[in-house]
Amino acid sequence: MATMKAMQVKKPGDDFQLVEIPVPAPKENEVLIKVEACGICHSDAIVKEGWYPNLQYPLVPGHEVIGTITEVGKNVKSWQTGQRVGVGWHGGHCFECEPCRRGDFINCDNGKVPGINYNGGYAEYMCAPQDALALVPKELNSEEAAPLLCAGITTYNALRNSGAKPGDTVAIQGIGGLGHLGVQFANAAGYRTVAISNGSEKRELALKLGAHTYIDASNSNAAEELQKMGGADIILATAPNSKVISEITNGLKQRGKLIIVAATNEPVEVIPFALISGKTIQGWPSGDAKESEDTMNFSVLKDVRPQIEVFPLEKANEAYNKMITNKVRFRAVLKMQ
Repeated sequence: MATMKAMQVKKPGDDFQLVEIPVPAPKENEVLIKVEACGICHSDAIVKEGWYPNLQYPLVPGHEVIGTITEVGKNVKSWQTGQRVGVGWHGGHCFECEPCRRGDFINCDNGKVPGINYNGGYAEYMCAPQDALALVPKELNSEEAAPLLCAGITTYNALRNSGAKPGDTVAIQGIGGLGHLGVQFANAAGYRTVAISNGSEKRELALKLGAHTYIDASNSNAAEELQKMGGADIILATAPNSKVISEITNGLKQRGKLIIVAATNEPVEVIPFALISGKTIQGWPSGDAKESEDTMNFSVLKDVRPQIEVFPLEKANEAYNKMITNKVRFRAVLKMQ
């Protein structure tokens, strides 16, 4: 039996352990992927720390996966061996629940996530359902494509569904793993792009990424600065700080929209009177496999790329620890040898 290397979590709280396990065989509606690169996401803490109920350990994390199809299940007709594909947070849907019947696959009641509901991409091979596959453009290398399947699709999809029009003022709160892509997408879409972060050290980077204006929230009131510009049509909140998100809501213009993609567990506080002018607050999920393709294709078209640090599979613990302590700039990616 063929075997492969994988970085596995044996029980909640454990470090990733390098193991040799059998190469999986694809089920009838699945493909087998030879993994080339896998991004490390903050959500991988779900597996490492056991934050989801009923997780089945041992488990291989990873939901930003790029690789080549090496085998297809007997019911797979639309995909062939040799194709380079990606698998993101959307790891399959049931086609039967109410959201699926409406085409809202990312909100499937029975949706699956690679690395959570089945073994993910911290391995040399993985299996994935055919409905989770996104075709990767040849212009992207595998390491830079991987983060586009989570951080990329989340920010791109949120912005393109925001209702903003070219020329509108769009503020990106936080210049990190999500925000540094959000700034690029906002500029590429023709928005008046405002980057907001703490400290002056990110000013040069933010402007280089495409921000027209940078607000240093450590020495000014970001909401007041936005109002001096006439208010923001859209604020995309990418940094998980509920206090900051609460305060920056006051930077919206009438009928402006705050879109939250930062996963924080603390409550956001808003004065109801402030919403009477038509301001709205919403969250946004990532997107399905076709929307991952859209994200990658748009990134090629407008030359949007994540800033990454690449690690070999065996150094997954080092890469994860650097990510979880905000010391990576800006996305950590595992590269298979």
